Amino acid sequence: MDAGELRDIMEFLRQRVNLEVEEPTDQVVIRFDAPSAADMADAGLDPEGSLSVLAAPWWDEMVADVVETPEMCEPEETPEQVLAYARDVVSEYIRKRAQL
Repeated sequence: MDAGELRDIMEFLRQRVNLEVEEPTDQVVIRFDAPSAADMADAGLDPEGSLSVLAAPWWDEMVADVVETPEMCEPEETPEQVLAYARDVVSEYIRKRAQL
């Protein structure tokens, strides 16, 4: 896997982070739709790189940090800001921990 393929994986995973759409509340809820290796292959991503990210020892921690992002935000921050922060969590984990 090269740097470009890793960026593609990162962007794919960032797009799996979404705002939970349910009844309106004052709370922002983030959902991470964890992909399977098949989902990533269907998206044209590097199969070996995808498997290495999905099997990484930090994967579960990253997912937890993504969905817990709203707890770290200020109440006045918009849902869109919180979503951007949650997507940034994915980027930071991959930049710092994924192996090329």
